[in-house]
Amino acid sequence: MKIAMLGTGAYSIALSFMLSKKKENNIVLWTENENNVKEFNETHMLNNIFENTLLPENVSITNNYEECISGAGLIFIACAAKFVDDICGSIKPYYDKNTPICIASKGIEETTGSFLSDIVKNILDTDNIAVLSGPTFAIDMVNNDPIALALAGTNEETINVIKENLSNDTLKLRECNDLIGIQICGSIKNVIAIASGMVKGLGYTESTLAFLINESLHDIKYLIDKLGGDKKTVLSFAGVGDLLLTCTSTKSRNYSFGFTVGSTKDPEKIKEFLDTHTVEGYYTLSSIYKLVRTKNIDLPIINLIYDIIMNGKDPNELPKFLIEKA
Repeated sequence: MKIAMLGTGAYSIALSFMLSKKKENNIVLWTENENNVKEFNETHMLNNIFENTLLPENVSITNNYEECISGAGLIFIACAAKFVDDICGSIKPYYDKNTPICIASKGIEETTGSFLSDIVKNILDTDNIAVLSGPTFAIDMVNNDPIALALAGTNEETINVIKENLSNDTLKLRECNDLIGIQICGSIKNVIAIASGMVKGLGYTESTLAFLINESLHDIKYLIDKLGGDKKTVLSFAGVGDLLLTCTSTKSRNYSFGFTVGSTKDPEKIKEFLDTHTVEGYYTLSSIYKLVRTKNIDLPIINLIYDIIMNGKDPNELPKFLIEKA
């Protein structure tokens, strides 16, 4: 099967490694970067993503949407959340609405507060949508460490196509019927990871970090319920699994960004980190902040994280807040 992969970030490449294990698959990566195409065609590597790592033989790359999409039996969207709208608009002329789409991007659209599944549905006029989320770092996937992801979709046919092509000897997929809850978990965990990094950057212990994570689980469950999802989704791979991973590891750019905020409190160093790293939680923070205010949902922890990151409030207010909240 031809499988289109929109994006050439670390997670896109890692998913391509997983999909390539089914040898009859032909994975075509789309990139906007012509240098990526040139390098790949010369070396079959993308050293700016995974240094000195050959990509599988059944993976190719293009910067042409039509070449990537046409004839694909499955499409993955794995770009930064803020680009999903533009990419959907760009592929629309070549897209067959019967083709399943799996969203591996994590986030909420900043301007409208829309879920990515709604953006895909509205632009591409399709009901064949699934969302993938869970506790995985791209490098661990590439190294064939055992990993697990949650998968929710709009219909069983879409779920089955993804499972048949993505499940393998190192990747477990667990179905979930909560498209909303999985997207909330996948989005907000990056924001909580920033807060976790701040706690550690301020010099607090793992006990305080566990305090923050536990309180955040209650807040995520509350948000899922208010937005029409299933509160139990917080216990899925996309919920507590991904939260634990992202909030406790320096491999997470969100956690590392928060650590920089907490340890330096220096606006120049914070700006430098943002300029040199893709911090998905930074963009998601604005989206969720706007969403909860629009929906009149009381989520003080989001308000506080927003004030610290966007308005320069003292990060020391975060541990104080936990005690007062509890």
